[in-house]
Amino acid sequence: METHKRSMVKSITWRIIGVFLLGGIVWSVTKDWKEMSIITILFHSIRMVLYYFHERIWLRVKWGKILHPLAELEVNGKLTPEDLDEIRARLRAMGYLE
Repeated sequence: METHKRSMVKSITWRIIGVFLLGGIVWSVTKDWKEMSIITILFHSIRMVLYYFHERIWLRVKWGKILHPLAELEVNGKLTPEDLDEIRARLRAMGYLE
């Protein structure tokens, strides 16, 4: 699972690459810095937001994911002795502990 912050940083870094690529293409066609800036900023602002939500939606899709054997174990906050016993029991059942 990814944090919202990680998804946002990935989106921004990907858009930076795209800004230079599209900016270069638009400038080579138009030779107009103002037009290039408007097109590039508008396009990439929209794409950055769409990419963020695309990533967040795909995080909910279980298809193609390999889950950790203990992924379904719900633990909130600090582990209690009961949590640790449950983890050990599951690891024994899976053959990881003797």
